[in-house]
Amino acid sequence: MKFNDFGFDPELMEGISAMGFESPTPIQEQAIPAILEGKDLIGSAQTGTGKTAAFLLPVIQNIISQKEHARTRALIIVPTRELAMQIDQQMEGFSYFTPVSSIAVYGGGDGNMFAQEKKALTEGTEIVICTPGRMIAHLLNNYVKFDSLKYLILDEADRMLDMGFHEDILKIIQYLPRERQTLMFAATMPSEIRKLAHQVLREPVEVNIAISKPAEKILQVAYPVYESQKLPLVSHLLKDRDLKSVIVFCSTKQSAKTLGR
Repeated sequence: MKFNDFGFDPELMEGISAMGFESPTPIQEQAIPAILEGKDLIGSAQTGTGKTAAFLLPVIQNIISQKEHARTRALIIVPTRELAMQIDQQMEGFSYFTPVSSIAVYGGGDGNMFAQEKKALTEGTEIVICTPGRMIAHLLNNYVKFDSLKYLILDEADRMLDMGFHEDILKIIQYLPRERQTLMFAATMPSEIRKLAHQVLREPVEVNIAISKPAEKILQVAYPVYESQKLPLVSHLLKDRDLKSVIVFCSTKQSAKTLGR
């Protein structure tokens, strides 16, 4: 199967080709047709399986075909500013040859950045990618216009719940039109995600891609050891291996200093 088989607009196909995309991944192959048909969807897929394109491409296509621009049509809520920036970069690549615009809305910037976000949210940009806290800050000022919104996407929904954003998500949804298409993506499907899906989705299509498998080419191993054995174990694992770059996560600042020494 090729991306041409989805019937994408030629301008969108130019962006897909420029991004180096040739054939859809399994999550894209199953999710894109359902989204193009206007169905709510809940997708389970690990990081690296192509789920960002699985929701960006059909949403861009639908916005192009509806020929209604300069108003916010889609809201993508993500847990971190890093993910917001990453999705916005992919959005810029896919939509480069199309008239569809986007903006990433997240905390940590200066007053000028907040002003730019305010302008986009009041005057309209088709796709907004945001973190929950920053979007609520804008919503509380009563200038955000979501009356033309058609698509809500919750990406890494399981991570957002782990970070305590459940109430923030529901608060944002109160500002959105009831008549919309809602898409939810997560790497895992605990009961909390099922409950949230029941609250915000309507008769969703479910797509599950290798939900219990680690990312391809990643070896996952657990070593149950005593505290005193951890440093010798790390030394043993790293010894005599040609490893150009290694990241080690520690539970405390002190253990990181000890390991560093």
